[in-house]
This record gives sequence, structure tokens and C-alpha cells, in this order.
Amino acid sequence: MTDSRLAHARAVLEQEAEAVRAQIDHLGAAFLTACDCILATRGHVIVTGLGKSGHIGEKIAATLASTGTPAFFVHAAEAGHGDLGMITADDTLLAISYSGESAEILMMLPIVRALGVKTIAITGRPASHLAQEADIHLPIHIDKEACPLGLAPTTSTTATLALGDALAIALMQSRNFGEQDFARSHPYGRLGRRLMTKNRDVMRSGADIPVVASDASVQTALFQITDKGLGVTLVADNDLLLGIFTDGDLRRALEKYPDALNRPISDVMTRSPQTTTADERAAEALQHMEKRHITALPVVADDRIVGILHIHDLLRAGVA
Repeated sequence: MTDSRLAHARAVLEQEAEAVRAQIDHLGAAFLTACDCILATRGHVIVTGLGKSGHIGEKIAATLASTGTPAFFVHAAEAGHGDLGMITADDTLLAISYSGESAEILMMLPIVRALGVKTIAITGRPASHLAQEADIHLPIHIDKEACPLGLAPTTSTTATLALGDALAIALMQSRNFGEQDFARSHPYGRLGRRLMTKNRDVMRSGADIPVVASDASVQTALFQITDKGLGVTLVADNDLLLGIFTDGDLRRALEKYPDALNRPISDVMTRSPQTTTADERAAEALQHMEKRHITALPVVADDRIVGILHIHDLLRAGVA
């Protein structure tokens, strides 16, 4: 039984992979015309469909929107009950129906055409009403559905989804849509956090900054380290950064001075520490810290302390 199921599953994957590969040979002038039409659209790409084609359409609309092409999905069955009001003369309609005969979609065509809306159809039947009535037809070419009954949309929906991805990425590249653009539309994703999070968003500031004056004792500095829990303290006079005191500095001080705890912190601190600015990207600060094997980094403006970064805060912020 297990071998039989695996054989069926592999056959489905192979058939659907072949269907996707088949679309490559059929891309041509119509695809380029569709790209030009969408690039010239001043409003949104309105994607519509029913059933499984509708589900694929929702994903295509989401992919278009996240890669630089404003788009949203309108369910064809809801269009005739008020949702047609979402479509304006500045939009382009992308209609998906493998049969090309979905009555609800065909009902929409004369209405959107009266607005001057261009229509792009994705169907598996060039002779269908939808393919014939649309301004642009993008055909789906498959031999048969992977469903052994030939009924459940399987191969056709996979090929349609792949064609939608191809369209979205071709448009993305035409718009020179880059990492920064992607990050703006995905601020909660990993890439968005890496590209959009600045040091000011993660740093500790105000009373949370461990800092002592240059004439403070090492013992006072240790109290500050314990109180703020970052393993370091900054040394500053009137917020002007003079140095940093770490556990490494403490070990060296204990080895060098019998009365280390009573020494002025200025005698044992690390002078001219590594720093960063509030507007630098947090991901770059993290890379710098990992390269230098340091866990805390002062944030300064004109050499005055405005905050401190700790590696644990950066990792929790997901900027790695």
C-alpha cells in the first residue's frame, strides 16, 4: 500500500512539473502585452475567479501586491452583489477560469469594459467565451489533470499559479523593485526587519544606559554593571563618551592593581571604544559586533552617548 501511494504521489508531481515546464514554450507576445498593459495601469490589478481558480487568484493577487504591482482579489460571485464597485476605470482586470466559461466572470466583462477597463484572461481553452472576449489571453497548456477522475483541478491550477508567479516577477523586474521596496511591504518579515530596523529601534536609552563618571571607582562601575545587567558600563562626563569598562578590563585591572576596586575607572577602562549611530541599520551593527566579538556597542551622536546596543536585544529583534 505504501509503495502504491508513493508511486501515485510521484506520478502527480511529475505530471504537474511537466505542466509547468510546458508553459515555458508557450510564453510569447501575449505575455509581453499583458506585462505592458499592467505596467501602464494607473490603478490596481483586479484579480477574479471562482472555486479553485479563485483560490489561485487570491495568491496571485497577493504575490503581485508584495512585489510592486498594486493588486487585490474580487470574488466573481460577490462582484454582482456590490463588489464591482471596487473596480475603477484606472484598473486592469485579470480573470482566471480554466474552462473560460464561468458565468459570473462573463457577466463582469461588459460592465468593466464599459468603464474602459482592460481585461486579461487566463484560461485553458483559447476558443472559450472568456478567451475570445478578453483584450489579452494567456493560455494554460496541460495534457490532463493529475486527478485520476480528470475532475479535480490539480495540474491546471499548478500551471496557473506558476504563470501568475512568472507574471509577477517579470513585472517586479520591470519596475526595478528591490530589497528596500520589498522590505517596506514586508516590515514584519525577516528581510523587512533586517532592512528596516535601525539602531534607534533596538537600543537602550535614558536611565537604561549603564554609565559612570570618569572619576568613579571600579567598585562603583561594578555596581552599575550589576544594576543594568548588560555586562558593561560606559564611562562619560556630561554624556561625552570617554571609554567602556568590560569584564575583560576588570580581569586585567585585578591582575595589575592590588587595590583595583578602589582605582578610578579612568585608569582601567578601554579608551576610544567601538561605536555606532542611531540611524545605522541594526543588522549592520550586529554584524560588526559579531566580527569584533563584542556584546555591547555604544550609540553616539557627536561623541555624546544616546544609547547602547546589546547583542541579545538585536537577536531578539530578529535582525540577524
